Amino acid sequence: MPLKFELGPGRMIGGSYPCFIIAEIGQNHQGDIEIAKKMIKMAKECGADCAKFQKSELEFKFNKRALERPYNSKHSWGKTYGDHKRHLEFSHEQYRQLQKYAKEVGIFFTASGMDEMAVEFLDELDVPFFKVASCDANNFPYLELTAKKGRPMVISSGMQSMATMRRVYQTVKEHNQNFTILQCTSAYPLDPEDVNLRVIAEYQKEFPDIPIGYSGHERGISITVAAVAMGAKVVERHVTLDKSWKGNDHEASLEPSELTELVRAIRLVERAQGTGIKQMLPCEKACHDKLGKSVVAKVVIPKGTVLSMDMLGVKVGEPKGVSPEDMGQLVGKAVTEDVEEDGSITPRMVDGYNNKG
Repeated sequence: MPLKFELGPGRMIGGSYPCFIIAEIGQNHQGDIEIAKKMIKMAKECGADCAKFQKSELEFKFNKRALERPYNSKHSWGKTYGDHKRHLEFSHEQYRQLQKYAKEVGIFFTASGMDEMAVEFLDELDVPFFKVASCDANNFPYLELTAKKGRPMVISSGMQSMATMRRVYQTVKEHNQNFTILQCTSAYPLDPEDVNLRVIAEYQKEFPDIPIGYSGHERGISITVAAVAMGAKVVERHVTLDKSWKGNDHEASLEPSELTELVRAIRLVERAQGTGIKQMLPCEKACHDKLGKSVVAKVVIPKGTVLSMDMLGVKVGEPKGVSPEDMGQLVGKAVTEDVEEDGSITPRMVDGYNNKG
């Protein structure tokens, strides 16, 4: 299986490719398609890679009693939960309009398919990848159906155990090679103590042949940036135009200024990751030339003297001499010229010193 793959046309993830940033609009659009369009444009302007929604076919996601139960929350858009969800659910035609708008704006567009029929519609819509919400991570018939579609998959893992996620991995892997698993804790907003970023490292060990990512519901951006520093190749954050709006997700969402700063911080961290090869870099030369230390003579050392450790010290010297790490190589070798007390011992002064470059 690939540690890197194409998540959307022309956009690779994993390996050394930039972290793929998903702006989760979800249902923070208040059921208003014009607000939804503004949020798509906002996601693009803030630098996100993808604008994501949540698509449900309500009669397939909820049973009759769940839709008919009273819903008296301050966040309610209707007297029953069904009325509330119907207010927030876009039609197939509206989804086509949003997809077209996202293409015009120049940002990837997809949605979490919240039930099997929603997955069928999203497949027909030709989304670049399927997002699997945490509530379906242990829905194995759903996972198998979705994996068999052949599109890349991004799978959140809130509310699941490692044993369940091993089974998720095996189930999806059997049918689809291109997927990523995101560490996630399903609480809104999420307290830092419950984020459990260390699971990212555990996933990297458990599933070493797929990219690992992070879906966050915490306040602010710092934890998500830390997830990228730990190797997250996909991150997802809820976004909103106004945290004070009606809806459970707004409090755990990022406003435009925060999303902009998140993208900036992630790209900065990526630049700082480096190669993992520890060596003196060209940018350090000026500091080394000014403050790098050299071997110096503690005493006057006449020409022909065989060096011993008690003759040698370390100081910032002018000119630059032998590096302190090579001091041991000088012991037992003779100097080819007189060395004054406190003078730098340069490579050319020592007979047989093997680092004279």
